[in-house]
Parts: sequence; structure tokens; C-alpha cells
Amino acid sequence: MSSPIFWLGMSLFLVSASLAAVLVAAVPALQELARAARSAEKLFDTLARDLPPTLEAIRLTGLEITDLTDDVSEGVKSANDVVKQVDQSILKAKRQAQRVQTNARGVVVGMKAAWRALTGRPSGPRRERLSSGNRPANPPGADDTLKH
Repeated sequence: MSSPIFWLGMSLFLVSASLAAVLVAAVPALQELARAARSAEKLFDTLARDLPPTLEAIRLTGLEITDLTDDVSEGVKSANDVVKQVDQSILKAKRQAQRVQTNARGVVVGMKAAWRALTGRPSGPRRERLSSGNRPANPPGADDTLKH
């Protein structure tokens, strides 16, 4: 048994048996790999057919969203401008109302002064306080001749 040819034959037999066992074990794995490759091919065909229209739809949706965003931004800017104009109009109206009020007061005071001047009445409630020793000689209403 120490012959090298015997050991060479035995080695070759073991190598071939091992290769046969590997092939027997690898056949089902290779069949599954072929089945997975066919499934992957079908998946890739489906993606190649369905993905471009989907990507185009997504791109168009993005463009529409951009357009809507621009429209909304313009609307907000326009609304902001309108609000500013309304605020300015309100401020102008307040100023005009204050001017009208001031002018109206002036007109009323002027009319009162003119009425007093026309009727000969004294202007307003100016009464001099006189002490008991400084009374006028003619109390008001005592001299009727001045009224005529």
C-alpha cells in the first residue's frame, strides 16, 4: 500500500467524487439562479416599460407644482400690495377726517363769533369776579336804554 500509483489513483477518485457531489448539489442552485434571472429579466422589462411614463408624470407634476407655487407667490404679493394700498387709504382718510374736523371746529367757532358780533352779545362766559367793594355802578339789566 505504499505505492505512489495507488495513492495517486485514490486521490483522483476522491477528487472526482468530490466534484460529482459538488455538481449534484450545484444543479438545484443553478436552476434557482436561472429562475431568478428570468424573474429579474421580467422585472427589468416591466420597469423599462412603466418607469419612463411614471418619471415623466412625476416631472410634469413637479412643473405644475412650481407653476402653482409661482401663482400663489404672485397672489400673496398682490394681496400684500392691496393691503398696503388699503392701509394708505385708511391713513389718508384719517388725515382728511382730522382736517375736516379741525376745519369744522374753525367754522363753528367762526360762526359763533360772527353771531355774537352781529347780535352784540359778549363773546363767551367771561365774567370778571369783583369783590364786594368793586361792584359796578349799574348792575346788569338796570339800564334798559342801552338795549334799544
